Amino acid sequence: MAINQAVVVDQKVPGKLIIRDVAMPQLLPSEALVRVSAISLNRGETRRSIQAEDGWRPGWDLAGVVEQAATDGSGPHTGGRVVGFLPDGAWAQYVAVPSHALASLPDAVTFAQAATLPVAGLTALYALAKRGQLLRRRVLITGATGGVGDFAVQLARLAGAHVVASVRRADQVIEVKQVGADEVVIGDDIAAFAAHAPYDLVVESLGGTALAAALGSLAKDGVCVSLGISAADESNFDVRKFFTTGRATLYGFILFDELHTEPAAAGLARLAGLIAMGKLTPRISVEAPWTQISDVAGQLLDRSFPGKAVLHVGNH
Repeated sequence: MAINQAVVVDQKVPGKLIIRDVAMPQLLPSEALVRVSAISLNRGETRRSIQAEDGWRPGWDLAGVVEQAATDGSGPHTGGRVVGFLPDGAWAQYVAVPSHALASLPDAVTFAQAATLPVAGLTALYALAKRGQLLRRRVLITGATGGVGDFAVQLARLAGAHVVASVRRADQVIEVKQVGADEVVIGDDIAAFAAHAPYDLVVESLGGTALAAALGSLAKDGVCVSLGISAADESNFDVRKFFTTGRATLYGFILFDELHTEPAAAGLARLAGLIAMGKLTPRISVEAPWTQISDVAGQLLDRSFPGKAVLHVGNH
């Protein structure tokens, strides 16, 4: 019988995360058994790990090979290279993944590239869709050097938008322009945002003063998609300016809810296809073996690197 290991929370160890033996997954008819080759870290599950109970298994993003296809005939075939999404527990050697959350990978897409896509890529893809067609629209992306922001800048540019990227520091300007930003805002104050306004769409991941500035910078019919609070979880904004703009919208975005509208498999297939065509490039700043999970998680929470961290999983 195959041995399975997974990342689990242990509040007694440094960094709270450790690799331990776990049971092999028990499959439902609509689930495939995937041998995981690479995982990607997101701040959401990593932050939760700090407070989670012992034994909780984090992880959303995975890429690997189908060891056993779903017995109901759905999804990728046995031996297929895939990318997948799970609500938790993805950081393991073997996982059970519903076929609606698995997409086949083109040969040109590596496991490391694919592992970056589920949360960051899907969030960017679906957030940008909230304003419809983006050709010649003005789009502001806050937190543009993060995993979601990096994908959002690239995808908005591909859609024909005029992209304004918001970064924290002046030394980050070059990197966001290299991936497609037309203009760059440094900082999150209202005056800086207003200099390039109005925006037809804002993909906003910071909260606090950045959200207030975004809401005050929308065009008529503009949409602000709020999907994070990495700077602050409360915001004070000019309500009069917001509602007198006319038909402006503040949209609360949670990826788990969005996937009830379209399954992860569909979006993952589109994103992987863009990578294969050379139109989308995941920014992987850290690659390491998964035995370094605790150290890399700490670096992620400390914002020690832009883009994504990918860990390669050892299988026995």
